[in-house]
Amino acid sequence: MKQSEILSNIRLKGDKIEFTEEMIEDMGDSHISTSIDTPMVETAFDKTDEEKMLLIQEHFKAIMETMGLDLSDDSLKGTPKRVAKMFIKEIFSGLNPANKPSIALFENKYKYNEMLVEKNISFYSNCEHHFVPIIGKAHLAYISNGKVIGLSKLNRLVEFFAKRPQVQERLTVQIAKELQTALGTEDVAIVIDAKHLCVASRGVEDDTSSTITAFYGGKFKEEKRKEEFLRYLELKTEF
Repeated sequence: MKQSEILSNIRLKGDKIEFTEEMIEDMGDSHISTSIDTPMVETAFDKTDEEKMLLIQEHFKAIMETMGLDLSDDSLKGTPKRVAKMFIKEIFSGLNPANKPSIALFENKYKYNEMLVEKNISFYSNCEHHFVPIIGKAHLAYISNGKVIGLSKLNRLVEFFAKRPQVQERLTVQIAKELQTALGTEDVAIVIDAKHLCVASRGVEDDTSSTITAFYGGKFKEEKRKEEFLRYLELKTEF
């Protein structure tokens, strides 16, 4: 959408910007994110997980019935409950801050001052525009400023932010900022390579493309460090 078309689709309501339905639809197909933080309402955690699952179960049952599915069928009648549990306890569990992994740091007793890279961290997320999967790999690196982090915590950090409705650019920045905060250093780099099923299975239906996003902080903004990090990603490390 051209800038002139975007402007024509924007309305002002008081001091707030509102988008027309056409603009909102285009934003979804263009995978545009509106904020670094995942958009959440203030009352997001007023209900317990159990209360949320009961509500989702009823709503999803209504969706299935609207589509004409026979919920008396043995294969289908348990689906609303399964979906509700999956949403809250599994694929969107990263929305709840209570599920955020604790990050334990250790003294860098080895005096290792080069970059540490953990590559090929597999993750599954969901596109916030269509609620279909994003499947990818994250590659993380940092340079210690005196503290190191347990390797498995890097995987868990990726998993936590992936398990919510996402936009890949936001996912990249959220992981990077959290890692910078935890380590107390700007020297963090991330590359994410992912396949979006909202592109592969609907719309343009291109199942061969993937999307790459990156974040470079601190020393990784230096061309030499950035190139070193990217060279590590090219190494074949399958065992």
